[in-house]
Amino acid sequence: MAARVFPPKKLLKSFGNCYIFSRPFNSSSSSPSSSSSSSSISIIHSTEKLESIIQKQPPPTNADTTSLNLLDVEKLFSSVPTAKLLRASANLHFAAMESMVDFGMWIMKSKLMDIEVFRDMVLGVVKHTFYEHFCGGEDALATGDTVRRLHRGGDGLRVMLDYAVECVSDNQSCDRNLEAFLHTVEIAKSLPPSSVSFVIVKISAICPMNLLERVSDLLRWQHKNPSFNLPWKLDTLPILSSISPTYHTHQRPEPLTLEEERDLQLGHQRLLKICQKCLEANVPLTIDAEHTPVQPAIDYLTYSSAIMYNRDDNMIMYGTIQAYLKDAKERLLLVTKAVEKMGVPMGFKLVRGAYMSYERKLASSLGFESPIHNSIQETHACYNDCASFMLDKIANGPGALVLATHNVESGKKAVAKAHDLGVKKLNQKLEFAQLYGMSEALSFGLRNAGFQVSKYMPFGSMEIVIPYLLRRAEENRGPLSALTLDRQLIRKELKRRLKATVF
Repeated sequence: MAARVFPPKKLLKSFGNCYIFSRPFNSSSSSPSSSSSSSSISIIHSTEKLESIIQKQPPPTNADTTSLNLLDVEKLFSSVPTAKLLRASANLHFAAMESMVDFGMWIMKSKLMDIEVFRDMVLGVVKHTFYEHFCGGEDALATGDTVRRLHRGGDGLRVMLDYAVECVSDNQSCDRNLEAFLHTVEIAKSLPPSSVSFVIVKISAICPMNLLERVSDLLRWQHKNPSFNLPWKLDTLPILSSISPTYHTHQRPEPLTLEEERDLQLGHQRLLKICQKCLEANVPLTIDAEHTPVQPAIDYLTYSSAIMYNRDDNMIMYGTIQAYLKDAKERLLLVTKAVEKMGVPMGFKLVRGAYMSYERKLASSLGFESPIHNSIQETHACYNDCASFMLDKIANGPGALVLATHNVESGKKAVAKAHDLGVKKLNQKLEFAQLYGMSEALSFGLRNAGFQVSKYMPFGSMEIVIPYLLRRAEENRGPLSALTLDRQLIRKELKRRLKATVF
């Protein structure tokens, strides 16, 4: 399949504006200045007992149908072989050792990687540890085997297939990536029914980054000056709200050149080809959120395509809302109001955030307040409010929701709300999701509670996936990472199995 291949010496130095510290689903930062938010994917604090975190809510009256039970480790990991648990435990243990992670990241970014023998040795170690833990395979075919094992092997989990390419600068690369995405849809179609819940695409992989920045500038300027004409603009949904950050565009931008308009049309045509392929394969498409300098253009392309392809009986296009942004709820309200008026259903993947460290640094460098909530508690509140709002919407009308979270409390609140509203389990309108290799206990707990659960599974060659792995290493370093709960529960289950074997 088509793939971006970097020359060996440029393996870790060719990502341009890709910002390797971005974080899908949840976000954290190792910088002291953001310590209050660095626990946005943390589940356990070192001073608290495991059970006290899991049992914050009183047990429901009907535990079999309404509760999210993470205490019964035997039931949680019943489908996972002991060998896999041991390997996962070892990988998660190493991921928690900050000094080892820091040393590994230093090596990956050092000139030592220019030495072929040394590079091959390091990448070999990474491939058989973190790569295999967090990624589905090197290509779509190999990833298909991983999907089958996850779906049929007793886990009962679905997969969001993510060809992990991102951030390109030219149309030739965009065309190669388009072919790879189309091939991914073909593979998804060939896999067992219901095993693939979504195909994931980053717009920055099929439309040049500099063009996305230009289009976003123009959309922001039009938001500030409604009379500003954009002749190329198609029907779309609200992109910005009254509190959306617009400091990226401090002066009137030049109109798109004829070449830029042509390139924008090409980018949109690539997205529409993927939409059509997904429609034919009956596999929904989710567009990932990226950073605010390009997010307006991403939402513009996403929403204009959704208007063309989403129908009540078959919703193809999903967008993504990042709840760590202060304007997230207001934008969500505007979009849902607009789609209700237009009669076009819209699906959303709700995440906490993706580019926290970058967003703060950018806003600070321009002399503006960060667009990120001031505390992790505010981010949690925004996420839970948006989730509750969308659950109300899908319970009483069209639309669909993917709750992508590693936070146990958010999972509990959503489960309780879905039960109260009568949102059916195993329902196409509601899906929970976690990253592949992370929050396995939460995934299994939600599955055991009867809900559809997907694992966001990136795949691709080592060269393509390295930025993703570096992000996982950075956000999961240390004892307060998102993997803390899994480490403790897996160890508890391994101890239980050992005792059962001995006695």
